[in-house]
Amino acid sequence: MIIRLFSSLVLLGLVLSPLRLAADDEEKAEEGEWVSLFNGKDLTGWTPKIRYEPVGEDKRGTFRVADGVIQVGYENYEEFGESFGHLFHETPYSNYRLRVEYRFFGEQVKGGPGWAFRNSGVMVHGQDPATMADDQDFPVSIEVQLLGGKESGERTTANLCTPGTHVFMDGELIKRHCISSSSQTYRGDDWVTAEIEVRGNEVIRHIMDGEVVLEYQKPLLDAEDDSAKPLVEKAGGELALSGGTISLQSESHPVEFRKVEILLLEE
Repeated sequence: MIIRLFSSLVLLGLVLSPLRLAADDEEKAEEGEWVSLFNGKDLTGWTPKIRYEPVGEDKRGTFRVADGVIQVGYENYEEFGESFGHLFHETPYSNYRLRVEYRFFGEQVKGGPGWAFRNSGVMVHGQDPATMADDQDFPVSIEVQLLGGKESGERTTANLCTPGTHVFMDGELIKRHCISSSSQTYRGDDWVTAEIEVRGNEVIRHIMDGEVVLEYQKPLLDAEDDSAKPLVEKAGGELALSGGTISLQSESHPVEFRKVEILLLEE
């Protein structure tokens, strides 16, 4: 209910006070400390949405916790079947810095698309999972695309993809679905740290190794996208995105998230 209410207010373009963490974490967040969104034990506070399944169901155990990390795995899949999934944190946010440590491992599940090799992502400014259709592949959101390098060739990470959304770059409306960052290529199974600075409807920055590798402004809903149209209608035609859910992807290649941490920023 809280997530649905927030989503409506943001899409209506109302001025909101900074969104807060749970009461136990507020003091630490206000002091400028990083706060973990993952307790290291289980998925308390997180909700899965797997394509073709109702929100909250994950019959094949795609998302789970093992050895203190969030694992995304496909041992119980006979074939991927375009069953894209997302694990949503329960609290929506607007102004924050997010830090994740991730690594790819193992082999891609049978039937996974070629472009999804060592491919995952962090979705920000996302819709409430309860508003997603059962067969919807991706939430309307801003995706920070995480890619692992192949044996040869360059393959950047912390790229941008825009399911149901658009952004501005240097004053120009960008309608391309994916835009590459300027990051280096990260190969192998080593842990990689990515940071995302999100400032409401002003600017979003992707950061690798302390350097901004991609920056864009004024995220908004794509009024022509079928998944975004109900959100636009609910918002009375307002397109600007100032906040929303955070989620982690399952796109057919095993991946682990060791840290998912947030630092609240002032508006």
